[in-house]
This record gives sequence, structure tokens and C-alpha cells, in this order.
Amino acid sequence: MSYRSRCASPDRAEADDRLTMHQIAIAGGRLTALATLSALTALAVLPQQAQAREPAAADRVAAMPATDGHAPSAAVSALLPGARLVGQGVLRYWGFSVYYARLYAPPGWRASDLGQRPLVLELEYLRAFRGADIARRSIEEMRRAGPIDAALEAQWLSRLSSLFPDVGSGERLAGLWLPGQGARFQWSRADGSRLVLGGFDDPQLAERFFGIWLAPTTSAPALRAALLSGAGGPSS
Repeated sequence: MSYRSRCASPDRAEADDRLTMHQIAIAGGRLTALATLSALTALAVLPQQAQAREPAAADRVAAMPATDGHAPSAAVSALLPGARLVGQGVLRYWGFSVYYARLYAPPGWRASDLGQRPLVLELEYLRAFRGADIARRSIEEMRRAGPIDAALEAQWLSRLSSLFPDVGSGERLAGLWLPGQGARFQWSRADGSRLVLGGFDDPQLAERFFGIWLAPTTSAPALRAALLSGAGGPSS
């Protein structure tokens, strides 16, 4: 079955820079939450009540050429050796640039391979987010693909909360999706170091998580199109 058929002082300055989703909502004036990585959020997506007010604002994305010579980061190369850039975009909400998203896959990978062959999604954050907010927003976005049992949702939230770190502007989270197996993640920090975060062996959670950006049910279809632009574009 195919994927698409399934699914001040330095301390004060640092604190001020690490905006919570609530603070961003106040600054933006129209949002009630931001985040995810979901990605990899990762994951910044427009909440449901903001979508209800103005659906067109839920997908403000600037596509970038897939073949711009952007070399894979060390994290991407470690997760999936030989991977090539498929597509990329920058996600913005109400004037706030949230992150760059880049999709990498093996040579010859096509959109029809989604959910069948490994890929890496890397998010480069343009502002700070707390790991707990990333995990929570990820769960909310995963519900778009269908209901999740309450006990399973609590288990997934716990798993993601323990996995994702607080990230700062310029830092990146890269996630390897292994269809039928699970996911693995690495964190590229601002000081140039790289940390293996681990992952999970849960095919259903992995599919729902990467579906935040790549499934037809995504809240950001323009970003999905940009990510898949170098692989023949979305198949549905």
C-alpha cells in the first residue's frame, strides 16, 4: 500500500530571544501558537482557529530552487550518505520567518517513493523554540491525518518531548525517516557541534510525524509542493 493511500544582560537577551509560542502569538497579533519540526516539527504550523479566520494565511511559504547547489549538512550526510537535495522552502507566518525546510533523498528518488524509501527532512530554525512546544505542536498537526487514540497520543507526546531539545536561531534538526521501521534524529547546534538525539522504532509515529510536512493532509501544502519540487512534485 502506498504512502498516500495510508495516510539587557546576556542572560536576559538569551531568555528574550527564546520565544515561546505564546509570545510569538502576541507579537504576531494573529497567531495563537507556533512551532514544530515538527519536524523535524518541528515544526511550526498555523493553529486551527487562525486557519478558520483566514485560511490563506496558513500556507505562507517561499519556494527556493531545488538545484541551488546547497550541500547536505554533516548531519544529513551521517543519517543518509549520498543523499541529494530534493526541494526546499522557507516557512513564514504573518511576517515571521520560522524555518528553512530541506528535503534530501537518495539519487533517483521520486515523489512516488514517499513512504517507500528513506529520506531526510532538515529544519533550520530562524528563531528559538522549546522542545516541549515542538513536541506538542507536532502531535496537534499529526491529528490532521486522522484520529489518534488518547493513550497512544500520550505515549507519542512523551516520546517526542524526551527527544526534541530546545533549539536556537540558526540551529538545525535533521530527521531520517525509515519507512516501515521508524526515525532517527540529529541536532546541529549553533557552536558547530552535532549531537545524535536518537529516535524511535515506531513506523506509525514516523509516518504521522513526517506527514506533518509531506502528507496531502499537511496544513502547509505550498511547502509540501516546494519540498517535493525536485522529485516530480506532489503525487496527490
